[in-house]
Amino acid sequence: MPALNRFSEFHDEITAWRHDFHRHPELLYDVHRTAGIVAEKLKAFGVDEVVTGIGRTGVVGVIRGAKPGPGVIGLRADMDALPITEATGAAHASETPGKMHACGHDGHTAMLLGAARYLAETRNFAGTAVVIFQPAEEGGAGGKAMVDDGMMDRFGIREVYGMHNMPGIPVGTFATRAGALLASTDEFRIVVRGRGGHAARPHDTIDPVVVTAALIQALQTVVSRNADPLESAVVSVTMLNAGTATNVIPDFVKIEGTARTLLPAMRDLVEERIRAIVQNVAAAFGATADLAYRRKYPVTVNHRAETEKTIRVASRIVGADRVDPATPPVMGAEDFSYMLEARPGSFIFIGNGDTAGLHNPGYDFNDAIIPLGCTYWVKLVEETLAA
Repeated sequence: MPALNRFSEFHDEITAWRHDFHRHPELLYDVHRTAGIVAEKLKAFGVDEVVTGIGRTGVVGVIRGAKPGPGVIGLRADMDALPITEATGAAHASETPGKMHACGHDGHTAMLLGAARYLAETRNFAGTAVVIFQPAEEGGAGGKAMVDDGMMDRFGIREVYGMHNMPGIPVGTFATRAGALLASTDEFRIVVRGRGGHAARPHDTIDPVVVTAALIQALQTVVSRNADPLESAVVSVTMLNAGTATNVIPDFVKIEGTARTLLPAMRDLVEERIRAIVQNVAAAFGATADLAYRRKYPVTVNHRAETEKTIRVASRIVGADRVDPATPPVMGAEDFSYMLEARPGSFIFIGNGDTAGLHNPGYDFNDAIIPLGCTYWVKLVEETLAA
């Protein structure tokens, strides 16, 4: 079963929605234009109930099937963009300097809108489909905000599903796995404090730059010498801020970075080792260090029964040989993880083809995959809520 013919008929229209979202990117919770358009379209489609302001700026649409039923399935798309200057040269490129849809959320939103239109037209299911348009996936925990706002209970959602485009996976394919699919993401901020002075008299100082160099090297041993090599972990120092002049040894250095893991025990170990290393390396040089360690998105864990269902649905659309049921985990993070903590469900990748990678200024969502993504959403509803 290929993509539904209906989506081929209004492929151009859905693409136009996507291009409009792409031209007008919005960040985090400030997605008022996007959310407003989503809400207007859902109402125009005849969706039974449209609620705005869930998780601050999220939108939820409720579509009831032709037959009543106890099942309620949630389908989620994200709406926010990234603070990146676009370099695609596309005719529909961002019109807002310093902002672009570099992760494809414009495409995710457009595909779910297309599916909502079809579901509201056909209603070939027994029960309720809930379409979820989420703000602030890119670091703002909008998924958590919607869950904390009571979304799951308010709309009676029993299981929930997400989908993300993936560059490097061929068009016309899907990939997922049961269990951990994407990593947890934590952030650390360290301030190394020494005693500054003239660069020509380093013996009169406690040089925080030297301390920082040793600290960065030591942090790499968390993965290479503390983590089980069969259990994934990443520790990356990504930002440094030190000094004001070449002849001055500064008083302090600021360090920031991220830690990624796939298992709760490994997450605990990484944090524990970072704390010990920061304190003891600084002390060894006579310096001090302050550490702020913040746990952010949890591991995205797919539930087995729901994942097996997504594999069946995707296989019927593109063929079993074009669905990877055991794709390797990705060390990126997803705040759909909060929804999977609240309800059983699954997250799947849809191939974006040979494009620039996510979060790259040259990236663009591949409009060719729109019919497949829309079809996947519809068939997932129709199988879960079979009339």
